[in-house]
Amino acid sequence: MRLGIDFGTTRTVIAHIDRGNYPILSFHDEEGGACEWYPSVVAERGGQLCFGFEALKKAREGGWSVVRSFKRLLSERYLSAQGQVKVGGTMLPVSELLIRFLTSLQEAIRTRSSLRALLQRGEVIEAVIAAPANAFCTQRFLTLDAFQRAGFRILAMLNEPSAAGFEYTHRYRKTLNSRREYVVVYDLGGGTFDASLVHMHGRHHDAVVTSGLNHLGGDDFDAKLAELVLAKAGLLGERLPRKALLQLIDLCREAKEQINPNSRKVVIDLEEALGEDAPEPEVVIPVQEYYDACAPLVERTIEAMLPVIQRLDREVPRELNEDAMADIAGIYVVGGASALPVISRVLRARFGRRVHRSPYPHAATAIGLAIAGDEGAGFELSDRFSRNFGVFREAQGGREVTYDPIFTREMELPRSYEEPRTFRRVYRPVHNVGHFRFFECSAFDEQGCPKGDIAPLTEVYFPFDPALRSQEKELAQVPVQRLVGPPPHIEEEYRVDHHGIVEVTISDLDSGYRRSFRLGSLAA
Repeated sequence: MRLGIDFGTTRTVIAHIDRGNYPILSFHDEEGGACEWYPSVVAERGGQLCFGFEALKKAREGGWSVVRSFKRLLSERYLSAQGQVKVGGTMLPVSELLIRFLTSLQEAIRTRSSLRALLQRGEVIEAVIAAPANAFCTQRFLTLDAFQRAGFRILAMLNEPSAAGFEYTHRYRKTLNSRREYVVVYDLGGGTFDASLVHMHGRHHDAVVTSGLNHLGGDDFDAKLAELVLAKAGLLGERLPRKALLQLIDLCREAKEQINPNSRKVVIDLEEALGEDAPEPEVVIPVQEYYDACAPLVERTIEAMLPVIQRLDREVPRELNEDAMADIAGIYVVGGASALPVISRVLRARFGRRVHRSPYPHAATAIGLAIAGDEGAGFELSDRFSRNFGVFREAQGGREVTYDPIFTREMELPRSYEEPRTFRRVYRPVHNVGHFRFFECSAFDEQGCPKGDIAPLTEVYFPFDPALRSQEKELAQVPVQRLVGPPPHIEEEYRVDHHGIVEVTISDLDSGYRRSFRLGSLAA
């Protein structure tokens, strides 16, 4: 059984392959109703954890702490596989939290989904999964590793907007022609915003460039509505009990999802959220007032998307005054948070009739992932590395640090059947110890220095001096100084696989001594 699984910030959506169709899985919730998603939620009490629909049910009981949007933890730049997270009164590694959630998802697919009767006992579930376009290596590694440890066989990991590009072609193929072969995917999810320029030539897709924001999504629109409610009621959020504030945000999320183009007001039951602390039974917010408050958030997504559109100036020759929009078949609006009517309204006001909104914005990525996993569909994707990777290393006897770029964000990833992309550097070191500080960044400045979001990865110490190789674990305490004696012949080999995961091997070519690391997992 092959599935496309979109592990979302608030909801996980799954599509499966059915003879050229890609229906969304439905799940039975605790009350027996059908939902086209599995809640990305965890609840805790006394060290006991539960997930999904069960966690939502526990949220209504006393004594349980509920954590929503825990996927946002993965975008933290200092995250490691063993980084501890607090869920209620329980501390556990973020990797364990992900594995346990995805294990519950696997169980839900087998026991309470619309595929229950089709899955054979013991049948392996194959999946194509996704990561935000700007996800750092640690997030990609943790996601991939957790899916595999939860029992899924992973066929590929795509960038989320690249997957949505497949769904666009599947649904709007007639908008593409020899004049307009480019689509800009605008993907506003629960926790992140991504934009990609996708070149679609026949059934081949090339994700030319990506951009985005790791900390802007539907959760921020929920918080904006909660701010308006609190201001209208004359309350300060920091003075409310945390549980009451979270309950208010949940109600705001539900109210936001009910807004349609004809809505004129939003009504929040304040007593349900705050109980006796509510100064009035309910608060009414005019929809236009809410839209006005959301305008800066929408503008931030457009600002993040503009470099993607402007990239067309490098891709397609045109007259001096010709607009880049002339070469775009459409701006495709996807992601659960993009269902808020103000999103499409602002985009159409800015970019006109070429704005297309997916009829299933919450499921577009999952459908695209299923299409990518369908061998009969015949689609092929050239995805991009989507961030910059490099290393800080010692210089001048340890008195200075230099930076070497290794892979750039526009590097094309290998396909699943191809060998990894490689980069090799061979040299004779002048220091006794190599201190490698690998990291990723979103951009470089004019001098080539990293800027923007910078995420440190693994720190590696390598003994260039053969006399130090017996004390490998204590290398961090060894002073970096000039190497005495003949320098060894050192090779650094970097490899990127089709999932976008980086591995590095540092070797002494003279002696054969080497160390290998899969970056984004555990610190060395």
